[in-house]
Amino acid sequence: MALLFNSPQIKKTPASIVMFLRDFFRLLVMYLGIAVVVVVVAILILPAAREQLQQLRETVVSALEPDNSVVPEQDFRNLFAPNDYSGDLKESTPAVPATGEAAATEKGFFANLMIDQPQFILPGVPAAKAQLLRDYIARKFRVARNVTGSLILTVYENAREKDLDPLLVLGVIAVESRYNPFAESHVGAQGLMQVLTRVHIEKFDEFHGGQLSALNPVANVRVGTRILRDCIKRRGSVDGGLACYVGATSLNAGSGYAKRVQAERKRLALESGIPLSKNLGLYY
Repeated sequence: MALLFNSPQIKKTPASIVMFLRDFFRLLVMYLGIAVVVVVVAILILPAAREQLQQLRETVVSALEPDNSVVPEQDFRNLFAPNDYSGDLKESTPAVPATGEAAATEKGFFANLMIDQPQFILPGVPAAKAQLLRDYIARKFRVARNVTGSLILTVYENAREKDLDPLLVLGVIAVESRYNPFAESHVGAQGLMQVLTRVHIEKFDEFHGGQLSALNPVANVRVGTRILRDCIKRRGSVDGGLACYVGATSLNAGSGYAKRVQAERKRLALESGIPLSKNLGLYY
C-alpha cells in the first residue's frame, strides 16, 4: 500500500491522500472484522472439537488396553472342545461337561476334523457329490477344507434330525455369516446362523459356556436349526419361516431374505449335484 502511495504515477494531492487513507482504513476494518469472526468461531468450536478428540482418544486407549473382565483363556477352551483336558488345566478349572446329544455332537465335530479328503462322505449322498459340496464352500468362503467338511457333517446331522433340508441350512449360514463362526451383527446376532443370543440364551444351557456357546459352531448350528424349524412350523411355509427367522413380521417384509437363501441353496445343489428337496426345505 505504501509503495502504491509513493508511486510517481499517483499525484500527491490532498484529495488523493484522503482517498488513500479511506481505502486503507476500509481494508483494515474489513481484515479486523474477519479476524474477529475467526476468533469467535474458534472459541465456539474448539471446546467441542477438543471434547470429541478426548472421547476418541479414550475410545482408542480403551480398545487397545487389555480387558481384565474377559473370561479366562481356559474357559474359552472349554467352550470349543469336549471336557477331556489333562494336566494342570483340568485340575484347576474343571469344565462343566455338555450332556447327551450336545456332547456327542461336539465330540463328533472335532473328530471329523481329522477326516482326510478322499474319506469325506455324507449320509445318503454319493462321495463325489459330497466332496464337490465341501470343495465349493471351502473355495467360495475361504474356509479350510477339513473345517468345512466338519461343519457340513454337523449341519447334515442337525438338519435331518429336525426334518430340514441340509442345503437350506447351509444356504442360511452362507447368507447370515459367510461361514464365519465369530460373526456378530449390529443387533447382537452371533455365530454361523446369527442367533440372537439374548433372546434364545436358555437354548445354550446344554453347552459349555452358556451364552458364550453362541460362538461355538456346533452349538450355534444346533440352536439355529431348532429356531428355523420352529419358525417354519409357525408360519406354515419355508419362505415364511425364513422371513420369521430374519425377524420380519410378514412374508412380504422378509421375501428378499428368503430369495437370497433359496438362491444360495440352489447354487449349492448346482455346484455339488445334490438334488433339491421337493418341499423347498423340509423332508416331511
